Amino acid sequence: MKRSLTDPRLLSGIGNAYSDEILWAAQLSPVRLTQKMTDEELTRLYEATQATLREWMERLARETGDEFPEKVTAFRTEMAVHGRYKQPCPRCGAPVQRIAYADNESNYCARCQNAGRLLADRGLSRLLRGDWPKTLDELENRMRDRG
Repeated sequence: MKRSLTDPRLLSGIGNAYSDEILWAAQLSPVRLTQKMTDEELTRLYEATQATLREWMERLARETGDEFPEKVTAFRTEMAVHGRYKQPCPRCGAPVQRIAYADNESNYCARCQNAGRLLADRGLSRLLRGDWPKTLDELENRMRDRG
């Protein structure tokens, strides 16, 4: 999903930040395969895309008035998940997770968007191998045991 949302040949203008926000609003995993999406998931994605982009256009218009918006994306504090790694998800309170790939990253809520399963970050999961936690609960238990 994330790759499709940010591909300008498919949808022009949706970048890394807004794709994170759209997928969070639709409660869809960033690695969900588009060809396996149900009609209900497609409807959620369509509605979340419209609502998220409309909301941010209105926010930017209020902030800038007649001026051109200078800082449109990346790490705005009002965003639900983008740029909020380890901070609580506004919907469920679970810590926001991220996966890094190439020059990008994807921020998501494991509980809201991926049924509590953590997505493997290539670099970290290769380093940790069998010690990579599979679920948010497993990660939280490990953190609690260390603490």
